[in-house]
Amino acid sequence: MIRISGVSKNYGAARVLGPVSLEVAPHASLALVGASGSGKSTLLRAIVGLVVPDSGTIELAGEPVTPATVERLRLRTGYVIQEGGLFPHLSARENASIVARHLGWTDARVDARVAELAPLVRLRDALLGRYPAQLSGGERQRVSLMRALFLDPDVLLLDEPLGALDAVVRAELHEELRGIFRTLSKTVLLVTHDVREAAYLADEIAVMRDGIVLQRGTIEALTRAPGDPFVERLLAAQQAIPQRQ
Repeated sequence: MIRISGVSKNYGAARVLGPVSLEVAPHASLALVGASGSGKSTLLRAIVGLVVPDSGTIELAGEPVTPATVERLRLRTGYVIQEGGLFPHLSARENASIVARHLGWTDARVDARVAELAPLVRLRDALLGRYPAQLSGGERQRVSLMRALFLDPDVLLLDEPLGALDAVVRAELHEELRGIFRTLSKTVLLVTHDVREAAYLADEIAVMRDGIVLQRGTIEALTRAPGDPFVERLLAAQQAIPQRQ
């Protein structure tokens, strides 16, 4: 579903990404982990066309992401960022449905989709009329996730979606995200700095450093045979990794 081939990005003389080559199969989930500045978020932004690579290609479902196709392909991609990225002047319902309404969905169709998604993301009806400033951090992320799912996209991209939340809310959303991944069977690419979170939410992990992928595999495979000293140090620094069932 996602194919990244030799993608690189420079800002001036500094290379921030690449070359990176990755594939994510339909319905599979992959987590990108690594230190800040390793290129994880830049790679996600390149997939949705917010960053134009200097070299290489990106494909979604076999179709190249280009200036001519990017707007249409974005409609097949749900994108969740840290803090939610909600518009402060719009209610939760309006934030969640903003793209659908831009595309001309009727009120009845929007209402039906809201009624479908609100229970899935555990967002109470009473909260849908509130503005982002009136919502907790966890509630804002639920709205952001609802917005990402609204058009029933093939791909979900999540960039540190839980990074700004406290430990209790983060644990709750771990359970909810994992349930959503299983229920909807989307193709998921997740960015996080937390190896334990990556192991819990994703089928595989790709460890990035200095813009490149050092190693990819299941948490069990990475732990058993780290292929780079940085991978070994990263795993050692985050113990007590929960096992996927």
